[in-house]
Amino acid sequence: MFSKVLVANRGEIAVRIIRSLKELKIKTVAIYSTEDRDSLHVHLADQAICVGGPHPKDSYLNMKNILAAALLTGAQAIHPGFGFLAENSQFVELCEMCGLTFIGPRSETIELMGNKANARIEMQKHQIPVIPGSKGFLTDATEAKRVAKQVGYPVLLKAAAGGGGKGIRRVDDEAHLEKAFDEAKREAKASFGDERMYLEKIMEDVKHIEMQIFRDLAGHTVYFPERDCSLQRNKQKMLEESPSDLLSPKERKTLGELAVRAAEALDYRNTGTLEFLMDEQHRFYFMEMNTRLQVEHTVTEMVTGVDLVKAQVKVAFGEDLPFTQKDIKVSGTAIECRINAEDPLCDFAPSVGQVDYLYFPVGNLGMRIDSDLYVGAKISPYYDSMIAKVIVLGKDRAEALEKLKRALDELVISGVKTNQAFHKALLEDATFLAGKAKTDHVEKVLLPRFKKNVN
Repeated sequence: MFSKVLVANRGEIAVRIIRSLKELKIKTVAIYSTEDRDSLHVHLADQAICVGGPHPKDSYLNMKNILAAALLTGAQAIHPGFGFLAENSQFVELCEMCGLTFIGPRSETIELMGNKANARIEMQKHQIPVIPGSKGFLTDATEAKRVAKQVGYPVLLKAAAGGGGKGIRRVDDEAHLEKAFDEAKREAKASFGDERMYLEKIMEDVKHIEMQIFRDLAGHTVYFPERDCSLQRNKQKMLEESPSDLLSPKERKTLGELAVRAAEALDYRNTGTLEFLMDEQHRFYFMEMNTRLQVEHTVTEMVTGVDLVKAQVKVAFGEDLPFTQKDIKVSGTAIECRINAEDPLCDFAPSVGQVDYLYFPVGNLGMRIDSDLYVGAKISPYYDSMIAKVIVLGKDRAEALEKLKRALDELVISGVKTNQAFHKALLEDATFLAGKAKTDHVEKVLLPRFKKNVN
């Protein structure tokens, strides 16, 4: 087993990874920016090295400095967490050149699936159903119009190398397509250095369902219970649960086998997640694959009892998966909500400052909070606004919801504004409670109602 691993990340995910590494008796190395020198992950690690200034490009995206830190401290492997360099194929190649193990998939897989148009093409090759749309990259707005006419409006123009909602435009009719195409193309070029575009039909009244897979170097592959991630704002997930009350065991098995087929076709290594849209008839359409650990991996851990980070490390070291498909069982329902430092009343503008009081309602069965907060912690403007994840496990969905309501009632984070009140309002929504909320429900229904009630 590895004796020392560098964690190339910050915040709650760095803390979460360090904890599992410590339980595996592996020495840990944290990296940090000048802005993060007092962060919790720095204090928890056995060693910590500053890799640059506060801007991510100078520190957490600084491949040269991160690799130097790993070599200087004698780390044998790097765990990227999620975000930053987690899906950067060049970084994986550089790790290999330096004799470091990247705890994740191969660079070729990351490169292939990171380009969403190429990922669509690859899935089509292996009979994985995809959202109707272009078969490859669009050459220009004229071709986009032709494809849109075939699949029917509304459509979504998407950057091939996109992510985080950038390079995406909804188009409801042909009159607005050319302008939207040019805008999205420019944004894609500026954000990703890649202006290639593709087009998908907008699937309305759909659920966002994802399947996590795990595959070792010997080719053993398993899938985990699905996660329902339908509650989103600006394409960003807000609340996730596993399993979905809407899927039957037979449908879960069918979707899982579909995900396994895709993983085996890719000769996938380590863990990843295939994201699907599910229509009213419970037909599934592949959207994209995330070649890393997901933010919402916690709900999968809660319902299965599997520590996914520990499994990642073991598989990266060359060991077989420490479980088989028969070992992956659903035990209850888990729900996670993301607590962000932002103001819902000001269009969710980021909130910065210092935490001057903090109370986490840990305790009682089935409660977990992942965070790097402490009294005195500074919320910086340089990084993602997520500051905590509240995760609960109940014997069923109803019990999990009651636990989550209690947790949010008790949670106190003072010094910065958070989206806590919005989550509490969400948990009172009848459509969500009935399990019928679709991907547009937050923006179409919940947000207008929330703003009206608080004004």
